[in-house]
Order: sequence, then structure tokens, then C-alpha cells
Amino acid sequence: MSVQLEVSDRSRNRVLMVLAASLLILIVYWVLWFSARGAVASNDRPAYIEFENAFPLADAWLAVCVLAAAIALITRHATTLLWLLAGGGSAIYLFCLDALYDLENGIWWRSGAGGLIELGINVITLAVGVGLLRWTWRRRTALTA
Repeated sequence: MSVQLEVSDRSRNRVLMVLAASLLILIVYWVLWFSARGAVASNDRPAYIEFENAFPLADAWLAVCVLAAAIALITRHATTLLWLLAGGGSAIYLFCLDALYDLENGIWWRSGAGGLIELGINVITLAVGVGLLRWTWRRRTALTA
């Protein structure tokens, strides 16, 4: 039996801050990737560059989910449940894709500070995805009321 929680203003505001921070990080990362790649690139191998260049569309989808979730949460719209679940699931999927590449190619441990930044991004992505899914599922009834 799962416990159904209410959506308090404090809890709602915490999730909104996570959503806003996630959207900001996504935007800053891609602005830097296309304007000052050295600031965020963990590696300069052509395969790595090609791999990272495959992410903008998926990250754009995550940004749409995060933005739609924030708007729905603010307006207390019934689609909040949909957008939070889609955003959380998308974040976990992106974590899996990125982390597997990083593990297979030693990005975290052989790329110096860039590798540690990549590891941090991966950990944050996983934590946000799991956190959003957990928070949302525990409040699913209240979010659709």
C-alpha cells in the first residue's frame, strides 16, 4: 500500500526550484557547448564530439518537459502529473545513455577536471530524475485533483 501525500506550498516550491535549476543548467550547458566548448567538454576526441552533438534534441525534449511541468505545477493543472513523469523518465534515460558512454570510454577517470564535471552532471541528472519520479508518484492523486 502506498502512502498518498498532499502537495504543500513548500513542497511545490522546492520542486519548482529544482525544475528551474534544471532548465537553467540545460541552457547554460548548450550555450557553452556551442560557444565555448572547452568550458564543458570532457574530451576532444572526434567520437566524443559526435556523441555529445547527438544530445541537443533529447535535451530539448527534457527542457520542454521541465518547462511544461513547472507551468502546470504553478497553475495547478492536471497535466502536472504527465509532465513531471515525462521529465523524470527522460532524465533517467539520458543519464543511462551518457553514463554508459562515459564508463565505456573512461571519461570520468581519464579526463581530469572535465571528467569530474561530466560525473557531476551524470549524478545530478540521475538524482533529479529519480527525485522527480519519487515526489510525483507519491503525490499522484493530489496532482490530478
